[in-house]
Amino acid sequence: MKTTDLIGTAVANTFRSKTRTILTILAIFVGAFTLTLTSGLGTGINNYIDDTISGVGAPDAMTVTKTDESATAGPPGGSSEPREYDPDAISGGFPGMTVITLTPDDVTTIKNTDGVLSVDAIRTITPDYIQAGDGTKFVATIGSLVPGQSTVLADGTEPDPDATTLQVALPVAYVEPLGFSSNTDAIGNTVSLAITDAERTQHTIDAEIVGVTEAGLASPTGSSILVNAALSDALFDAQTTGLPSEQADRYASATVWFNPDATDDEIQALKDRLADEGFTGTTIADQLGTFTAVVDGIVLVLNAFAIIALLAAAFGIVNTLYMSVQERTREIGLMKAMGMGSGRIFTLFSLEAAFLGFLGSAIGAGIAIAAGTGLSSILSGGLLVDLPGLTLIAFDPVAIISIIVLVMVIAFLAGTLPAARAAKADPVESLRYE
Repeated sequence: MKTTDLIGTAVANTFRSKTRTILTILAIFVGAFTLTLTSGLGTGINNYIDDTISGVGAPDAMTVTKTDESATAGPPGGSSEPREYDPDAISGGFPGMTVITLTPDDVTTIKNTDGVLSVDAIRTITPDYIQAGDGTKFVATIGSLVPGQSTVLADGTEPDPDATTLQVALPVAYVEPLGFSSNTDAIGNTVSLAITDAERTQHTIDAEIVGVTEAGLASPTGSSILVNAALSDALFDAQTTGLPSEQADRYASATVWFNPDATDDEIQALKDRLADEGFTGTTIADQLGTFTAVVDGIVLVLNAFAIIALLAAAFGIVNTLYMSVQERTREIGLMKAMGMGSGRIFTLFSLEAAFLGFLGSAIGAGIAIAAGTGLSSILSGGLLVDLPGLTLIAFDPVAIISIIVLVMVIAFLAGTLPAARAAKADPVESLRYE
């Protein structure tokens, strides 16, 4: 019997007992459906994390701050003990939280640390408000992009870091409150940023809107007014008017660039050297690593349940084929009497098992893709509408094919026992079987 004949016969034999076959396929379907759906969930979330990494910074950069030995762990709510006043401390990310500023000498020390290629000092700019024309004034925070960092744009472009004109990109949440009818309507208009200097004099600086940004997971720029270097300089100069130079040149943090080919051990060694100098370095992996680990852990647990379901289905395959072997004992004897070897008979029953696995996994994967795509679309327009760009459940063709192949392999292995029994059957005894 040719290989094509074996495959055709195996497919035809699969549907001899339709009810038993359907029940076995349903058992496989449950495992394949779950495995496909959880794989898509992991792919979708991890793709979103990868997409938002560029909003946090480049993979070959880390944020460096001055180590505050007196700081309590975490934001307010930890220790109630008062802290000693530090003239070098400035407001941090939480209300009431402070960080120790970096001085030009600190920046030089960081730059001279072995493994550091370059340093960009980050200045703290605190405007009073933003306003469009004579409209309502709104509180605003200022953000800027460092090289290698990007943001999610709803419309327009990012502020040009090399432009001499003053440019801003507004968060999408500011568009309508400032009086613009749409994102497109805001592009090209002018907004005013007010900032107060050390002498309590308020300065107003006008800038052109060149883009509108979306909020992004873990992106520090999504809810900030994004400015280019020219506007950042203008605001900083206005804010520090009246301050001595030694007080003006203070930075909340610095972005440190290192070798993009650096290994994890080399990056950790750089962090250790910075720590020896009194600084703390934080990479993108540090910021998103825990979140990614939690997602991967959840997906792993769900996949474990899917594998258990597939193992249960494997016992169904064994049962189905054992019964098939028993029912076809005389047929097996006849095939052997006509010259079919044990290897061919083993292959025939193994192919039946693999075909059962293919049917169950293909149907399960297909329905999982349809259900996952629909669910993801519904959630993106509802519960997850505040996370633009997130496709909660995304499917990788390679992963889908791998799942189908995995299920077929499990089914094939499950079918080897009954296939081996059929192959070992004695033709004379089989022909006498009633």
